[in-house]
Parts: sequence; structure tokens; C-alpha cells
Amino acid sequence: MLSAAALAVVIMLALAFYMPLRSARWLHGAERLLARLGRRRVLAMVLVGALAFAGSAMVALLGRVPVPAIHDEFSYLLAADTFASGRLANPPHPLWVQFESMHIIHQPTYASKYPPGQGLALAAGQALGGHPIVGVWLSMGLLAAALTWMLQAWLPPAWALLGGLLAVVRPGIFSYWAQSYWGGAVAALGGALLFGALRRLVRRPRVREALLLGLGLAILANSRPFEGFLASLPAGAVLLRWLVSKTGPARGIAIRQVVGPLIGVLALTAGSMAIYNLRVTGHPLRLPYQVHQAAYAITPGFLWQRLKPVPRYSHRAIRDHHARAELSFLHQRSLTGWARKRVEEFRGLWRFYLGPALTVALVMLPWALKDRWMRLAGLTCGLVVLGLLVETWTWPHYAAPITGPLLALALQAMRRLRLWRWRGKPAGRSMVWAILLLCVALAPQARSEPQYWSLERAGFLAWLEEAGERHLVVVRYWPGHDPDAEWVYNAADIDGAKVVWAREMDAARNRELLDYFKDRRAWLLEADAAPPSLTPYLIESAP
Repeated sequence: MLSAAALAVVIMLALAFYMPLRSARWLHGAERLLARLGRRRVLAMVLVGALAFAGSAMVALLGRVPVPAIHDEFSYLLAADTFASGRLANPPHPLWVQFESMHIIHQPTYASKYPPGQGLALAAGQALGGHPIVGVWLSMGLLAAALTWMLQAWLPPAWALLGGLLAVVRPGIFSYWAQSYWGGAVAALGGALLFGALRRLVRRPRVREALLLGLGLAILANSRPFEGFLASLPAGAVLLRWLVSKTGPARGIAIRQVVGPLIGVLALTAGSMAIYNLRVTGHPLRLPYQVHQAAYAITPGFLWQRLKPVPRYSHRAIRDHHARAELSFLHQRSLTGWARKRVEEFRGLWRFYLGPALTVALVMLPWALKDRWMRLAGLTCGLVVLGLLVETWTWPHYAAPITGPLLALALQAMRRLRLWRWRGKPAGRSMVWAILLLCVALAPQARSEPQYWSLERAGFLAWLEEAGERHLVVVRYWPGHDPDAEWVYNAADIDGAKVVWAREMDAARNRELLDYFKDRRAWLLEADAAPPSLTPYLIESAP
């Protein structure tokens, strides 16, 4: 049986020979429409952005509004709830040990360990639309519009519009970037602003583009700082070389319209980040991520680093989570283990960003790289990929800063492919349209099914929130519990929340917990029962 990739190639080859003979008229019509809309640049951006936003919302509303399941999602949702409440961090709870969970710090403050970019996007959705998922859809709409804007500086108008439309389906409205709280679109937005502004600045130095370039760097620093830094290095080198070259702007223009505004944005960004760190960790240069790693982590973020001493954990589930990460790290210390892990992860990157359809177009990549700007895009992508090779974990959103350059390379390859003729027939032209149609047809495959336990948790939470009382849910895990199925996550204001989730500990701590929340109805959640059960909590039955 043919694999999906092989089947896609066969279909495209068949269409390449069939469509030139039967469908030339509608191809002409579609290309004229793209060219006409593409020339109206602002309209093209608005249309693509609106389509991405509406499509993301429709996919969820016609199916199921995304339910958080990944540890990172809950951490980002905590950040969103904190920001939406008008705070940068929350005071630590007196009984914080029973609320500990993955990717969250509880000392010196109660906050997410992650940079604030994704949390701010979710907070905007919570404030504007009443639910954090609206922020996810907004970020996808902004990303699609920004990619269209970026590509307008790199490619002809029709191809820029085509690229924006392609982004709606890949990464797209069905992917976890649009259907979860895990992130990706925010960092990709930063990269699109960076590379779109860079190309425009080199053509014509203006304050607006300098500000947008600085904004792109600010977004990258607060979403994917390591990969964003790598992606910005080639862009920074190009900008610096242009500024000091003979073809660059006069010194006064460069300072007033490029360097000055850019430094202003970066200084404001650095100051804001320092204030955020100060409020969360107590030190302007200490990141929440560092606080979390010092308190909980065994495994470092990069493969060249050493394992850390095992901390003293209060909960077995948290210990098991970090022990599992340690095993993955140790497995990668051998060349064979490292290679297997990288192949597995990069296969996921390939499926997410390219897939079988766009891969066919990349046969024309050597010709696409004859353009010096495409060489910059290729260098940027290569540098970030090298960075991913030495990270302990890699997920598709880690490479989000190079979404724009990668899309530009794919489109330039398709432009070259479109010119290919076979025995006088425009086979390349129909091949390009076959690629696009396959991308649309295969897009729904990117959507993943929610995990069973997360649906159960969401169901219990909704039922308890609809009840007239306030509730305390004490979560009990059985031996052998899967640490990925974590139930204990709370709102920013734990005491003010209608439902509070806590870990069951020893009898003394459980009594202290029940006394503290004596005005609430207490429940025992048997998380590992089949199905999970919720019963009134009796202190006599506690361990």
C-alpha cells in the first residue's frame, strides 16, 4: 500500500499531465484573480488574516473548543489569567506545596515559568472575547496577515497572497497552533515582522519599518528566545552590512530612521523584560525559567550540559515527570540515541511545515537559491535547524521563528517549478496547482484528538463551576500514574476560584488543607480509576 507521501507524488504527477489538456481555462481565471487581489496589498492582508481567524474559530466551534492537556498549556493559561487580572505575578499561596505542578513556579511568586508572549496573546483573548482560545485565533489571524505582508516584500504580489493563503492550511487552522494553547503563532509572527521589515528597510529606510523590525525582535525574545536569537543573527548581519556599505543610507538618515528607532524599541523591550523578571523572580536579570529549573529540573535544555542534582520533590508525579525527562536525555548521550531522537523529531517538523506536497516543490530549491535573499532565508533556516540539533527536546513550534523564511523558500521553488515544461506542455504549472490542492485536502489531518483524561477533567470542572457552591478537589494518584496526565492546575487567584485543585498528601497536610478551605465542599478525585471518579472527601479515608 502506498504511503501518504508516495500517493501525493503520484497524484501530482498524474495531474501534471492531465490538467494542461483539460483545465487551462480555470487555471487562467484563478491566476488572474490572485494577481488582481494581490496587487491590493492591504486588502490581501486583511482577507488572509480574516480567513485565518474565522477558519480557526470555525474548526473549533464546529467540533469542540480545545481542552488543555499538555503541561505547557496549563502554564500558559496561568500566565493569561494572571495578565488578564492586571498582575504580572501572583503572591505565593500559604499551602503552595499542595498546588505544585509542572512548568509553574510557586516561590518567590506563583507564576508560569515561560516567557510572557504566549500568555499575553491568551490574555488578550480572555479580555476581549471572554475565553483564552480567542487569543489563539487572533494570533493565527495576525500571523497569516503578517506572513502575507512579509512575502509582499520578498515575492510578486500574487505569490505573496498565495503564500498567505497557504499559511492558512499549513501550518494552518487545523494544527495545534490554532487548536490548542501551546503556542507557535506568536513566535512565527515575530519572525514574519523581522524579515518583512528587513527587506523593506534595505529598499527604503523608514522609521515605520525600523519599529516593526524592533517589534519582531521583541516578540521573538518573549516567545522563543533561543531560536529567535539564532534566526535574527543573519538578519542582523545583513542590516549591519547594509548600514556601513557604500550603497547604504547616509549617516544622518541611518541614525534617525533606522538605528535610533530600533534602539528605542529594543531598550523599551529590555526594560519591560527586566521589570517582568523583577516582579516574578525578584531580580531583573533572573528569568522565571531559571527559577523553575533550579527548583525542579534534573535535565538541562541543551545536550552539551550536565545533569543537575536531583531536587527534593514533595510529590511523586512531579518526580516521575522529571525522571522521564532524565532518561530521554541520557538516551541521547550516545550517537545512536541522539540520531534516533533527531530523526523522530525532524520527521515531525517535516510533516508539520512541508509534508509530501510541498516537498515535491523543493526539487527546484537549488534554482530558488540563486536569489541572494533566498540564500539569506536558507541560511537562517539552516542556522535554526543546527540549534535544534543540540536542544534536548524539539517540537514544531520551536522552529516557529523561521516560518516566514521557510515559506518564502517553498514559494520561490514553486515559482521555478511553474516554469517547467515537459514535451512542450506546461506540466510545472499544473504541478504547482496540484501541490496547492493537496495541501488543502491534507490539512485536516493536522488536527489531533483530545486526550481522554483531559476531557474528563474539563467535564468535572464545568459541572462543578455550574453548581451553586465553591469546591475543593483533592486529587489522588495511584502507583504507576502517568505524569503526563496532570489534573492539578489552578487559576491565578487560587482562593478566589470557584474550583480549587490540590494534591493529596499526608493526613496532617490534608487536614490543614480542609481547614483552610472549610467554606468549600471537598471532593476526592480518583484520577486513575476507570473512569475517574469524584466522591465527597472524607478525612478518615485519607492515607
